[in-house]
Amino acid sequence: MMGNDEFEQDGQEAEPLDMLASYFEANGWTFQQNGEDEISAKIPGSWAQYEIRAIWRQEDQVLQLLAMPDIRVPEDKRGTIYETIGLINEQLWLGHFELWSSTGVVLFRHGALLGSSETLTLDQAQLLVEAALDECERFYPVFQFVLWGGKTPAEAIIASMIETRGEA
Repeated sequence: MMGNDEFEQDGQEAEPLDMLASYFEANGWTFQQNGEDEISAKIPGSWAQYEIRAIWRQEDQVLQLLAMPDIRVPEDKRGTIYETIGLINEQLWLGHFELWSSTGVVLFRHGALLGSSETLTLDQAQLLVEAALDECERFYPVFQFVLWGGKTPAEAIIASMIETRGEA
């Protein structure tokens, strides 16, 4: 793995997982390499601690980023959460939420096609991670309203998307 000093200038490139490791380290986030093609980090958010996993598929030149906001869906609420995810995904430009049927875990997934250079810049690493975290932060309350607040998916989205203005 390369040191942080090699990534200080914009435009620097490195292998995707090395660049992500440097980005995580620069932010003081706990991370670990999970083999040659995967890295994971724990990142604090406003609503929860998020686990970010990046998986590099060299044969496809794709970096897949998963953000897991620590939401587990009980079996009896999965139908409602599938509806919720459908409504949320209609609002997303990049990436999507999904529910893993085997574990009931909600996650955000995005894939980045890096092309033949097979490198990632610091700016790209930051954009990928921040975009995933922003979507998790934005929609975490929606899932909570549906799971624990008794709201319908449409009601939860309306309640969560109210923008506050001014200061208290």
